[in-house]
Amino acid sequence: MGGLGAPEIILIIVAILIMFGGKKIPELMKGLGRGVKEFKDAQNGETNTANTTNTTTTEEKPKV
Repeated sequence: MGGLGAPEIILIIVAILIMFGGKKIPELMKGLGRGVKEFKDAQNGETNTANTTNTTTTEEKPKV
């Protein structure tokens, strides 16, 4: 018993698409990439925070 096979990975991807929708996936991946980068930087002992920017986009939908 070991590891994830192709059917399991496909099932996980489909579940994520259903939960978050196609429009949210790029935002989630961007956030995940930032988190991984910060984690790697912390492991390497780099504390340069001048290059990291905290940009958030807030789009308020009109209330109906």
